[in-house]
Amino acid sequence: MNDSEKKNFLHEFSQFASGLSLRFSFKNLGYLPRWIVLLLDTFTISVSSILTYFLFKGVKLEYIQSDEKFISFFGYILINVFFFWVFKTYSGIIRHSSYIDALKLFFAQSATLVVMVIINFIFILSDKDKLFLSTGIFINAVLSFSFLFFYRVIVKQSFEHFFSGKDKKDLTRAIIYGSDANAIAVANALKSEIPGRFKLIGFIDKNNQNTTKRILDLPILNLNRKVPVLMRFVKAEALIIADKSLNKEDRSTIVDECLEFNLKVYTIPLVTDWDDQKEISKNIKSFEIHDLLERKPIVLDTKSISNQLHEKTVLITGAAGSIGSEIVRQVLEFNPKKIIMLDQAETPLHSLSLEILSKDKDVAIRNVIADIRNYDSLEKVFNTFQPQVVYHAAAYKHVPLMEENPSQAIFTNVMGTKNLADLSKKFNVEHFVMISTDKAVNPSSVMGASKRIAEMYVQSLHFMNANRSSKQTKFITTRFGNVLGSNGSVVPLFTKQIQEGGPITITHPEIIRYFMTIPEACQLVLEAGAMGNGGEIFIFDMGKPVKIIDLAKKMIRLAGFTPDKDIKIKIVGLRPGEKLYEELLNNSAKNLPTHHEKIMIAEEICKEFNKLTDEVEDLIILSHLKTNDKIVSKMKKIVPEFKSMNSVFQELDT
Repeated sequence: MNDSEKKNFLHEFSQFASGLSLRFSFKNLGYLPRWIVLLLDTFTISVSSILTYFLFKGVKLEYIQSDEKFISFFGYILINVFFFWVFKTYSGIIRHSSYIDALKLFFAQSATLVVMVIINFIFILSDKDKLFLSTGIFINAVLSFSFLFFYRVIVKQSFEHFFSGKDKKDLTRAIIYGSDANAIAVANALKSEIPGRFKLIGFIDKNNQNTTKRILDLPILNLNRKVPVLMRFVKAEALIIADKSLNKEDRSTIVDECLEFNLKVYTIPLVTDWDDQKEISKNIKSFEIHDLLERKPIVLDTKSISNQLHEKTVLITGAAGSIGSEIVRQVLEFNPKKIIMLDQAETPLHSLSLEILSKDKDVAIRNVIADIRNYDSLEKVFNTFQPQVVYHAAAYKHVPLMEENPSQAIFTNVMGTKNLADLSKKFNVEHFVMISTDKAVNPSSVMGASKRIAEMYVQSLHFMNANRSSKQTKFITTRFGNVLGSNGSVVPLFTKQIQEGGPITITHPEIIRYFMTIPEACQLVLEAGAMGNGGEIFIFDMGKPVKIIDLAKKMIRLAGFTPDKDIKIKIVGLRPGEKLYEELLNNSAKNLPTHHEKIMIAEEICKEFNKLTDEVEDLIILSHLKTNDKIVSKMKKIVPEFKSMNSVFQELDT
């Protein structure tokens, strides 16, 4: 064999050997088949029986009284195996053994003990020698249970300590905030997780009631100082919040404090499936900005919404957008007869259609590619499907883009809304719900003003219609602020900028916005649509306003970086039409409460329909023919409170 052949042989042999080592590595060992576990258990009780036999032999006593010692021994083993089968002691995975498995073993051995005592008693009644020494049966049962239990404990501990799939040095030292059943379930899940992520070093009890006790052999730490200080004292790197009684304010405070010290924070939803530890550990995730800004869950009047939507044909415009698609998902839960999803964006609409069809609901889904600016196309849709409820979410919403393209804002936001409202009236739609924005309040941009004109038209159409017809369409407007995660919102933008290493761009250090989550906004839209009698402009409780620069810093810390060190924050100046502060009410408006604590009605001055219609028609004609200045000037006449900010149109206000 020459040198080249030797090298090839050695290379192939080393690959074979490494493959063998990988194949037989404990780290890659799968779960043992049940029959092997049963054999191991049978071998264990055989050893305990032999040990019992020799223990009594040593004190000159016969454990097996019968002359047929082998048959008696074999019979005892068979009875054990029978009760292993009855109680399924071999069905559990040894490395994940729990107190349930210990109870199964206890019952199996107890049942075997009882049966053996009964057999002994039967032999005595039959004037025969008993098979086993009664004391021996008891000692044998105790030894068998102990051996079966302890070998499971040894296997479980071995996997936890030596074969967890990760070097202990690489594990994140973590404290669990909470000491209730939820926290214990989380701790158990993390201890059995393979590969492991955390090394648990204790629990925090916020009430300081059990600090002298231990849970899962881990200390309960005394919360006599702030959480970050306590974590640094015990050299913890992460906090896992598992206390289900913690309110949103306290949770946010703890997260903010930890992030200030660059400590990691994780959250988990309420644990309901105590046995599925793998599923619990999978749900442990880093805090997201949604978790910190989320408010109390909304309680919906599901009966009134169901009355409005059940077995109805529902048309949703802008269905492929972030708001429209969530409305589709939520409407689907009320079992309408048919949902018409209308949008001009082909690919997003197709993706949404596939998602909705996968839910396997008994609801007819129709996809319509159409532009709300085209009256004839919309009339065909109304004539074909005869919708009973319309949710109008289609709109142009990017403020800087609409400053550059006022005519397009008019065509979509004003003319498109007018087309839909007119057709809803013509085809006797029961409810027309328009999605508006807080930028329509005292507008400072073309986009905001276009939405305000659309609001005015919808409201005036309702009151004109109310004076002429007993059976009328209820025209309802809903108005809310920024939605977390919606297309074009700051959260996806900041996320992208953080992933790219920064900088995060902010228009002004003092800019403030209201936020709510997409599901929350859409739930309130459905609620307002159901409670409305027509002509109302509903505004939503947006919670506390958020400073955008604080939001950016929080997102940077949540991503594990330090603001202005790892990720820079760059101030780029206010964009055309952008305000520092958003409002929910016009200067001349008042708000009235409703039966829902998060929904109010804005009392706005409503223009006479015919006069407003003439103005809107003129505006649409101007948008086809005239310059941007002419279009915006007309908008300012229709909406006197429209004052441009940071825009080339500011000179039109003087």
